[in-house]
Amino acid sequence: MPRGRPNLGPKLVLIQKKGWRAPLYYIRWSEDGQSRERATGTGDRGAADQAFAHWLLERGRSIDEPARSGPRYPAEAAIAEMLAIYGAKRAPELTDPQRIGYAIKRLLEWWGDRRVDAIRPETCRQYRRARLRAGVKELTAGRELIVLRAAVNYAVKNGYLISAPFVELPPRQPGRDRWLTRNEAARLLWESRREPKARLHLPLFVLIALYTGARRGAILGLRWSQVDLVNGRIDFNEPGRPRTNKRRPIIPIPRGLRFFLARRQAAAKANCPWVINYEGERVGNIKRSLREACLRAELPGVTAHTFRHTAGTWLAQAGVSLYEIAGWLGHSNERTTELYAHHSPDYFDAAKRAMERKGKAPYG
Repeated sequence: MPRGRPNLGPKLVLIQKKGWRAPLYYIRWSEDGQSRERATGTGDRGAADQAFAHWLLERGRSIDEPARSGPRYPAEAAIAEMLAIYGAKRAPELTDPQRIGYAIKRLLEWWGDRRVDAIRPETCRQYRRARLRAGVKELTAGRELIVLRAAVNYAVKNGYLISAPFVELPPRQPGRDRWLTRNEAARLLWESRREPKARLHLPLFVLIALYTGARRGAILGLRWSQVDLVNGRIDFNEPGRPRTNKRRPIIPIPRGLRFFLARRQAAAKANCPWVINYEGERVGNIKRSLREACLRAELPGVTAHTFRHTAGTWLAQAGVSLYEIAGWLGHSNERTTELYAHHSPDYFDAAKRAMERKGKAPYG
């Protein structure tokens, strides 16, 4: 690890100048030994974060590739450079480049101007501890380290690095077993209709999530062109969206959901392509309205992902095979077994019968 105070890379700073009514956030970075600044045009931290993430990606696209005769050793290459290359060349091809931009921003703040050979298990653990002290969840810190690992691996595959160091990730967290009972789901649906601004889109979001188990992003990005009410099919794969490990299935529409979708489509504006919309515009986030509905329904700890786990649990409790549950949710068979096998009425039934069979039990 380098001695002295490291260059922490680009960062957001809040600046108040004489004559201004309110302070504004600026992006500040060092280039050719000089400090540089760029205004974000806003004093709101959330909006400034978005502007910063967008700037990181755009700056990465404008960076000329370093002059080199071939791939470099980790001690010769800066982490910031590898992150910039990844943000410029790979992130735009992924489903959520903005999220990659956020992760790159956080990584730059801590790794600064260190070289790639500074990435070791101990420094990865130091990064995790620093993020936890900042109030970030372990899962979020792990996702940021996944971006770091992807960046150095991309650099190796594309001839920028000779080898990639090992990026230690946090231990895999066990899946949370929080799911809704039918009564809890009914209570939440009732409360989701009480907020005037959310009553047109939040109940439908909850219904789609409970019936299909689809991920939040897949539901919010769902277009009417993906909903075939005539043949009763939903294709959760957005047009032009690259396929990832998070598979999105094509599933039949359950009868109850089909009724609500038909009503919503009949009432939708003619030029609105989005299933989940507010006054014809796409709904980008339902966290706040969902949180408030859950508070009114007295359902602590419920998030949008809880609906996905609820759908899988209900299917398992109904005796649906784990293979079909995996297909319905777009899960791997291994993950489905881990999450839902113990909810099945036939869980280990064959093993139990074998152990109880006369003459076969170990103590019979």
